[in-house]
Amino acid sequence: MNRALERLLTEQQNEHTRDIDQTPTLGMLQMMSDEDQRVASAVRAVLPQIAKAVDTIVASFRTGGRLFYVGAGTSGRLGILDASECPPTFGTEPEMVQGIIAGGDTAIRCAVEGAEDDEALGASDIGERGIGVHDIVVGIAASGRTPYVIGAMKKAKEAGAAVVCVCNNPDSVMSKHADIAIEAVTGPEAVLGSTRLKAGTAQKMILNMLTTASFIQMGKVYGNLMVDLQATNFKLVNRAKGIIQRATGAPDDVVERAFRATRGDVKTATVMIATGSSYEQAVQLLRQSGGFVRGAIEISLTGSGKPAG
Repeated sequence: MNRALERLLTEQQNEHTRDIDQTPTLGMLQMMSDEDQRVASAVRAVLPQIAKAVDTIVASFRTGGRLFYVGAGTSGRLGILDASECPPTFGTEPEMVQGIIAGGDTAIRCAVEGAEDDEALGASDIGERGIGVHDIVVGIAASGRTPYVIGAMKKAKEAGAAVVCVCNNPDSVMSKHADIAIEAVTGPEAVLGSTRLKAGTAQKMILNMLTTASFIQMGKVYGNLMVDLQATNFKLVNRAKGIIQRATGAPDDVVERAFRATRGDVKTATVMIATGSSYEQAVQLLRQSGGFVRGAIEISLTGSGKPAG
């Protein structure tokens, strides 16, 4: 038996749920819900570290860098989930945020035995991506000691990339290899042996924060509206038009014309309506503002060629 693993908080038996197997369904769910309430507090406690990671990601993006999530099992799948949702949500290229999981694509759906224990495999998977000084690698593991993830983090650091860890135990092994350690201590799980519960929920919250806050700072959001949304189906077309309308207050017919003129580009349509400009002028205003809707509108109002302030 591995005593070091046994001592981790995520591997302790939860005193509040010892009788969960003998509890009626509603009571069982209340126990789980009570434990879930602790997750938000654990994440809030590490907001300063999350903020540092966001600032580092933004600096990476501004120099053409990429964000890589690396994990095994649930942690790896959560990284892939967050990465895969960035293109439709923020209009990014698929290469900008990538998820890497121990065992490769097969492990997304099925466990690949032994992959998470292979430190050399983690290093190899990072090496294949050509990671360099402009990139940032985020290692994810509830335990904070997964060999595959540690191998990836070490290799990334050797390549000069910024390295972050996201885990759920304090003073983790992974933190020793990270420039920024995000350790959201969620404590014992409702059911011992499944860190896809509280630990996994905390990880998803943190990854959502990392990408969302970073892309807000990259001009992908105006107010609290996603203006780089990709309108790729009926639901998203209607959502995109609704965002344009909320951003500009324009009537349906004006929104429809702008939407068609820009071929569904929410950001450009918003600037067109807000500034009374043509498609070509809106594109130029956005280019001058670095892709920020607010900056493009300010440039149009001031005529200065750059945002006010």
